[in-house]
Amino acid sequence: MNKLRIGVLGCASIAKRSVIPAIKSIAEFELVAIASRTKEKAEDFALEFGCDAVVGYQELIDRKDIDVIYMPLPTGLHEEWVVKALEAGKHIHIEKSLAMNYDSAKRMVELAREKGLLIMENFMFIYHQQHQFVKGLIAQGEIGEVRCFRSSFGFPPLDNDNFRYNAALGGGALLDAAAYTVRVSQLFLGNDIKVEAATLNTMNTEVDLFGGAYLKAPDGMFAEVAFGFDNFYQCNYEIWGSKGKIIVHRAFTPGIAFKPKITLEQQGDNINYEIGAENHFVNILNEFKRCVIENDFESKYEEILNQSRLLQELKDKAQ
Repeated sequence: MNKLRIGVLGCASIAKRSVIPAIKSIAEFELVAIASRTKEKAEDFALEFGCDAVVGYQELIDRKDIDVIYMPLPTGLHEEWVVKALEAGKHIHIEKSLAMNYDSAKRMVELAREKGLLIMENFMFIYHQQHQFVKGLIAQGEIGEVRCFRSSFGFPPLDNDNFRYNAALGGGALLDAAAYTVRVSQLFLGNDIKVEAATLNTMNTEVDLFGGAYLKAPDGMFAEVAFGFDNFYQCNYEIWGSKGKIIVHRAFTPGIAFKPKITLEQQGDNINYEIGAENHFVNILNEFKRCVIENDFESKYEEILNQSRLLQELKDKAQ
């Protein structure tokens, strides 16, 4: 196959720290250019990663030598630039959350479907092997029948100028930390879950700082999730069954050299498993590549719409 030529629209820290190095490590990808609104930042990134510097997002989108846009912009800017990128015929790999609300997600997906292009949210953690290991333990009957799924993702306050505190840019814990807990709930309870109850707390700020939700599946299984920007750090989930419990201690952010620990608790016995380190940013980019090669776009559209639906339900239930 010809290489997928990638342009990066925005100089976010996650792009520099994790995604661009992953792009550079995959032989079938070619990093062509990086765009910023400022010349200095574009040139700094381009010099570090050996590609063209572009000033202005539209200038990057207009290039004819780019097949894929990686977009690490804040959620509040997504729809404008996603629409422009799709109109220009580019596939899109985008940071979560894709959309400010469900209607916005539907508009973007409908345009992608019309254009025959891929949009994929960068939920990289899904592609780490530790979650398949957990599914294997459940399939082997190690905890009996699943009774409850719980997940927590939150961290202490960020710098005051962080875009996550800006409502217009899509700030708030719901579209950030909560998105992880909602996405992983689907991994274990299925896509048909619904939000039954929720709370969001602003602490007198313009964005939601922390919250939680109760989600229920048609078969009666349920998830309890908690998230926040004003919390003691948590990054885990647990699956409580009729005969035991599984705890995943570093569910969402294991570094590329980090070996996650999974604890299996049974009556009178605890077993700790160490899972091999791997780069889930590389893994999700390989999945993106597969989808483009095989024209498997619809499955990712459905993932986006289901995730956005649940976040919208959580927001609505919290009001």
